[in-house]
Amino acid sequence: MTLKASLIVGLCLLPISAHPAIYTYVDEGGTSHFTNILPVGKKFRVVISERLKHVVARVFNNTTYDGIIERQAQTHGVDPSLVKAVMKAESNFNPNAMSHKGAQGLMQLMPDTAKLMKVENPFDPEDNIRGGTKYLRYLGDAFGGNLDLMLAAYNAGPGRVKEHNMNIPPYHETLTYVQRVKSYYNSFKKN
Repeated sequence: MTLKASLIVGLCLLPISAHPAIYTYVDEGGTSHFTNILPVGKKFRVVISERLKHVVARVFNNTTYDGIIERQAQTHGVDPSLVKAVMKAESNFNPNAMSHKGAQGLMQLMPDTAKLMKVENPFDPEDNIRGGTKYLRYLGDAFGGNLDLMLAAYNAGPGRVKEHNMNIPPYHETLTYVQRVKSYYNSFKKN
């Protein structure tokens, strides 16, 4: 059995803790629904516990995707430390991350952004990093290389930055996000 297969089997055998994190239910049409928010009014069951989420997060560290990051950063003319900082802030290096708003994968691409960047599988690390790096380049071109505006647009959307007269939108989440990514960026640049 390969290391990857052993890891998957091992993760599946871990007991579910008392702090559930991911829930699921199957509707009348046979469609599975998943959420990380405590559901109300549906018969959801726990599929991934908080404990399991932390074990999975430890498997993926900040060097796992360095080769892909370097290749894509060079291809698209983006600083690899910036790509890595966005990835750290967005998914903490978890290729299966999915937000409650629908953002997917390592760089948390929204479906429309993934489509715009021609990402076929947002959960494939190579495809996701390529799309996210290409999107950072797109934002860099759109905002004249202004890092604050690029990051604000990555978080809130380019339209929101333009609506606020080419300034960071005054949303707590976006203001915090810009500072967090810049902190990671500076940290990765020093390494």
